[in-house]
Amino acid sequence: MPDLILHHYALSPFSEKIRAMLGYAGLKWQSVTVQEMPPRPELEPLASGYRKIPVAQIGADVFCDTRTITREIARLAGKPELALDNNPAEVQDFVRVVDLEVFLACVISASGGGLLFKLVRSTSILHTYRFLKDRIAMGKQSRVRAMNPKQAKQRVAEHVADLEHRLTHDFLFGDTPCVADFSAYHGLWFVVDLAGRPVLDNAPRVKAWMDRMRAFGHGTEEAISAETAIREAYKSQARALPESQANAAIGQAVTITPDDYGRIPVTGTLVADDGQGWIVAHDHPRVGTVNIHLPQQGFTLETA
Repeated sequence: MPDLILHHYALSPFSEKIRAMLGYAGLKWQSVTVQEMPPRPELEPLASGYRKIPVAQIGADVFCDTRTITREIARLAGKPELALDNNPAEVQDFVRVVDLEVFLACVISASGGGLLFKLVRSTSILHTYRFLKDRIAMGKQSRVRAMNPKQAKQRVAEHVADLEHRLTHDFLFGDTPCVADFSAYHGLWFVVDLAGRPVLDNAPRVKAWMDRMRAFGHGTEEAISAETAIREAYKSQARALPESQANAAIGQAVTITPDDYGRIPVTGTLVADDGQGWIVAHDHPRVGTVNIHLPQQGFTLETA
């Protein structure tokens, strides 16, 4: 089986969630660095316009959204606790809040000159301007309730206090990590490690937990080109489809769109519905036919 390929960029919090999980899982993976914002012409043939990062790939199977990516990591590593659907309701409820509301609070509270300087230093002033323009436009199209910086800082403080209370063991829900730890980690990584905000000064348990999460590293990473990833998809056959439940849209052209932000639709033919996710067959001359995997939670499906 080919290695998992991750399409990501260094400053992406959700990419860090996956990188840390790959480190914990001890998996070998291949890395394709993409731009911080569209256009991404080398990713378009694989992901059919999906704009959020990261995107994962195994041969001719493409996984959009961290919910589908973590499910794949759980399967590859034999660690079911890394997939959201395999966890109890308490964990699932926690992750849903942390991955959206708390994540956005972390991003807003971390924003400022320090992060912009890092982006300028690693790219250019023009690139940074385009990045800001892109994120402003994406925010205007978002259906998520906006927070001002003061509200965001307060929400992050509440989150840190909640973690400090929860951490009676090495990890949030026991002695070993589950998907909840990686969901809580990536937002604070953005605030603490990238933006340098002192939000953990009065949270010794959270500090120690962050150190344990960082210690997992990123696994065994091999950098490859975007063209190599495209060739891998072209020469591969998508894996066998899962058993589907009844869905009148199977076999029809559909669009599947995130319902929160980054609401750019994926288009193709619906080929499977396993009750947790959809699989869409997408054709492009550079890759042939790829199967794009998307979660059902947080997405809407419409027949074209």
